[in-house]
Amino acid sequence: MSEGQNKAHIIVVGNEKGGSGKSTTAMHIVVCLLNKGFNVSVVDLDHRQKSLARYLENRLNYSKAHDLKLAVPDVYILSRSIQGDVENMMFEDTTNFTELVSELHKTSDFIVFDCPGTDSNLSRLAHGAADTLLTPVNDSFVDIDLLASVNPETYKVDKLSHYSEMVWDARKHRAMTDRGIIDWVVMLNRTTALDAKNKRRVNDAMNELKQRISFRYIQGLGERVVYRELFPKGLTLVDLREEGMEKMTMSHVAARQEIRRLMEDLNLPGWNNSKIAAE
Repeated sequence: MSEGQNKAHIIVVGNEKGGSGKSTTAMHIVVCLLNKGFNVSVVDLDHRQKSLARYLENRLNYSKAHDLKLAVPDVYILSRSIQGDVENMMFEDTTNFTELVSELHKTSDFIVFDCPGTDSNLSRLAHGAADTLLTPVNDSFVDIDLLASVNPETYKVDKLSHYSEMVWDARKHRAMTDRGIIDWVVMLNRTTALDAKNKRRVNDAMNELKQRISFRYIQGLGERVVYRELFPKGLTLVDLREEGMEKMTMSHVAARQEIRRLMEDLNLPGWNNSKIAAE
């Protein structure tokens, strides 16, 4: 970056497993930041599903149809290269990624990446560029396997997964290249209110794992129907507080508390001055 040029804070929401609520989480983070007054750019790296891009497209359409003043960020879909051999494809991916991020740094306070649930060169590039890496996992050992193998008898961590090793390598490379720090936050997501034995064992495994590979472990969003219902309209729980929106239920209020807690736990630059955070 040139001297004096603005540098955005990069948030990457990613893991290598689908169904963990990455796009829903990313959408709520984006809207919270927009409502604070930050300039936010969104990059969807899942060029097939485009879940976050579709969510924001729904938001724009709903806003126009109902004459609402909903904040909508600039959205970019970055597709992986499919031309030439592997080396050429990786070179083209790196070039496209670097050029886009360089441009977005000039106008953005935050750049939010939504990664696909698979391993790809673009996803690895995003992980390596992250200032905040948010990895949502569900409260099951199927999802914990994304991070590490767990002993079936003792439920202790046996060895790290390929994903954890990839993140560890990205953090080391980042430290060596620009002395940057990747704040890795693992979020237990789509949790239920039931206090089951499996839930407690998952929590114990996560607490042990965070010591081994150095991530911050936070509670995420609950398993609520409202999160799925809002997608077609492109709305979030943050929007429902506005006058003229849908009537708030007790479930909505509880969900908004989850969003508030999430934003506080992420500890993003400038968030402590947020009007939303203080409500």
